[in-house]
Amino acid sequence: MSAELDIAFPTLSAADIAGLGRFGTERAMTAGEILFAEGDRGFCFFVVLAGEIEIVEHSSGVERLIATHPAGTFTGDVDQLTGRAALVSARVREAGRVIQLGAAALRQAVEELPEVGERILKAFLARRALLLTGGFQGVRIIGSRYSPEAHQLRDFATRNQVPFTWIDLEQDAQAESLLEHFGVPASATPVVIARDGTLRSRPTLAEFAHCAGLEAVLEPGRVFDLAIVGAGPAGLAASVYAASEGLATVTFDATAAGGQAGTSSRIENYLGFPAGISGGELTRNALLQAQKFGAQVSVPDRVVRLRLENGYRVLVLESGAEVHARCVLVASGVEYRRLPIPSVADFEGAGVYHAATEMEARICRGDDVVVVGAGNSAGQAIVYLSQFARHVHVVLRGDDLGKSMSRYLVDRVERIENVTVHRACSVAELGGDTRLRSVTLHYGTGRDVTIDASALFLFIGAAPHTSWLTNCVRLDAKGFVLTGDAIPREAIAEPVWPAGRVPALLETSLPGVFAAGDARSGSMKRVSAAVGEGSMAVSLVHAYLGARA
Repeated sequence: MSAELDIAFPTLSAADIAGLGRFGTERAMTAGEILFAEGDRGFCFFVVLAGEIEIVEHSSGVERLIATHPAGTFTGDVDQLTGRAALVSARVREAGRVIQLGAAALRQAVEELPEVGERILKAFLARRALLLTGGFQGVRIIGSRYSPEAHQLRDFATRNQVPFTWIDLEQDAQAESLLEHFGVPASATPVVIARDGTLRSRPTLAEFAHCAGLEAVLEPGRVFDLAIVGAGPAGLAASVYAASEGLATVTFDATAAGGQAGTSSRIENYLGFPAGISGGELTRNALLQAQKFGAQVSVPDRVVRLRLENGYRVLVLESGAEVHARCVLVASGVEYRRLPIPSVADFEGAGVYHAATEMEARICRGDDVVVVGAGNSAGQAIVYLSQFARHVHVVLRGDDLGKSMSRYLVDRVERIENVTVHRACSVAELGGDTRLRSVTLHYGTGRDVTIDASALFLFIGAAPHTSWLTNCVRLDAKGFVLTGDAIPREAIAEPVWPAGRVPALLETSLPGVFAAGDARSGSMKRVSAAVGEGSMAVSLVHAYLGARA
């Protein structure tokens, strides 16, 4: 723990402080002064020159001291760069002097002072981790572990790094007393209690995001150089490179940063991580990196339409808001496919899942589970779930586990004792009441076998999330976005296309609109490939903007 504390609360040298001083303003602070409070946005970063600042929080209803910052230390955590609402308050315990930096000045300092910047960013990440494991309650979610709506809220909070406390109706005695206190029947759950004590019954994701202070605040009338739709690996890579190269960048995602990769328990074939890296960790690092350079990331914000207007590309959001940009990158990824069984919809989020994260693993601890699929996502899920489930049953339509799965994963899966691979079969029926209790498999020989299982994990491919582009850019027969040479020649005509110009490698049939990652026709469905395409797209955006200028 001492090593974690050293990372979270480092002491700056005189040279470090002098360097940061070039970007901020020195001022006095008085005892009892509130430098920033819970719920504040755009709050400042403070380097303590003399005196002491205490960090407190009130998520449990009473004040709790989190940390103190004496001379030579600094305030802040990841929300300093994300633009989200502050989770804690900073109060002056002992009068003195500080260097004050706004968010823009802090980004500039981090970029121009790489060694100091690295220590600050590592401290921010460590502080958030310590806060989450140190009794911080955050938003409270009350509901049943078998409720699809409750599962959706918990999944959204987990993937968006929103601190929350889960109160289970089935197991937590506190749940009933809290519901009685607010006069809410169990039938009205899931219930979300915000940090300020306000309650929402069965909130939408947008309402929940507001309770958690998650939504981004966009400047009205601003024109962005690049608007990115989708914050998966391709979208995040483009966000990092575009913002770091000075492009005004905004990124939208309907659910959470990371895409499908963000739900992966372990990515073991990504360059530079020989021991592997979880999708969540990769996403957190990439997201902070993008926001460090000034990219705005707005979640949840679903884009429903794209159009041209006065030379700009206009994104229409589900909320009705419109965002103008000079260029757009389509990185909206794919949507999970579902089994053609009517009962599947009855158990979505109540036993049927499309990701195997820590939350789902805890739900099915000690039970039998079924995994359908033979790709790398399925392989990673099998390995991870085998550590929690009593037994993992793998369902293959064919008989070759290695047809779509990487060899290293096949070898690992075949060595796990509590994994059984069922070949040449399919899921025929699901059973249960309010939650999944059994899965019936149908074999090619005509034999049916019913397995008692509390969870069914589906990794059976996905369809492109491109319906919002219909009648706007050319798609292939399966709905993937056509780019470059794959675009039909008749789609490249005046007046939309200048005479003699053809689409760039990742450019769509609409000039200035590019595509990268899983939504692009012909793309390789791998994290590294998506990152590469997202990065490459930024160079094409620069070329397009340069030619226009």
